[in-house]
Amino acid sequence: MEIDDTNIEILRHLKDGRKSFKLIAESLSVTENTVRSRVNKLLDEGILNFSGNVDVDALPGHSLLYLGIKLKSMDLKNKASQFSGLRGVVSAAIVTGRYDIILQVLLGSDYNLLEFVTEQVAKIEDVQTVESFIVYKGYNLKVPYLL
Repeated sequence: MEIDDTNIEILRHLKDGRKSFKLIAESLSVTENTVRSRVNKLLDEGILNFSGNVDVDALPGHSLLYLGIKLKSMDLKNKASQFSGLRGVVSAAIVTGRYDIILQVLLGSDYNLLEFVTEQVAKIEDVQTVESFIVYKGYNLKVPYLL
């Protein structure tokens, strides 16, 4: 699928969450059906998906953890899939750099970092090292040159 200027503009409108097709159409001077058709095609082709972002600051007793994981093996896809099924894991991403996988984990007042590492991460074989990053305060940065 070709991503033209109209598709880019539609994606820009949707980057902060769902927005009515009517408002997007008015902003782009196209019909609502054009927006609906293009969004459906973007969804069908796997280019676009909708997900929710959780504002951890609004959840008393919860915190967000990023966990960098270095593996002993290069079975990255399989390991990322295994990690994504662990309790509290919001996302698992295969990355470049000193880690092989970075997890985003939601911790609660009844579920802390120590429990996550010793009870969940320990279930996955071939973990060489982990490094944790607890988010104190999150900001949704808007970078103008990105979608």
